[in-house]
Amino acid sequence: MSVVTSRHADELRQGALELGIELSERQQELLLAYLALLIKWNKAYNLTAVRNPDEMVSRHLLDSLSVVTHVAEHGDNWLDVGSGGGMPGIPLAIMFPERRFTLLDSNGKKTRFLVQVKLELKLANLEVIHSRVESYQPGEPFTGISSRAFSSLQDFTDWTRHLGDQSTHWLAMKGVHPDDELQALPADFSLQSCHVLKVPGCQGQRHLLILRRSI
Repeated sequence: MSVVTSRHADELRQGALELGIELSERQQELLLAYLALLIKWNKAYNLTAVRNPDEMVSRHLLDSLSVVTHVAEHGDNWLDVGSGGGMPGIPLAIMFPERRFTLLDSNGKKTRFLVQVKLELKLANLEVIHSRVESYQPGEPFTGISSRAFSSLQDFTDWTRHLGDQSTHWLAMKGVHPDDELQALPADFSLQSCHVLKVPGCQGQRHLLILRRSI
């Protein structure tokens, strides 16, 4: 019996529509295949604190898809920092096959999982990097840098400053609005916009903060 059921498929399709996203048959298929891999590997590798497969569609897939419209606006070369089990990087790579996504994590077990997802789903636009973010030196600045439950805004911007420039958009996915973290934001970063994310099936608050670097 498959770990991914028709109920999961219906929840994903309906939740995406509530987010204003109409999934193609291929996107639906790939997202559910990713979910199946996540459920399977999570038993051994502890990729995510969410253990119940019935919670993963809303808390992982739909949560990642909730930033699709914002990612669409900001360039074609993205870095997902502290990607862990691949959120939001893998769902975004599935949604934007014409764009490049680099998923970075310092945990070897997690990057091995991400490589397996890339191979099994044949995601040619995905690159997996096993490194500490402070040590990573790409050939060019990224147009967008995302994080989901990675660190404080201060650490996120301090550790990734060298990976972007003044045209880069930093997208930080948060729960409650992080007022204290915004107060501690480095002087060369500023908040461009804040968006309340309405994620179908998620009860808690979700916010997206978009940051820019001034110098």
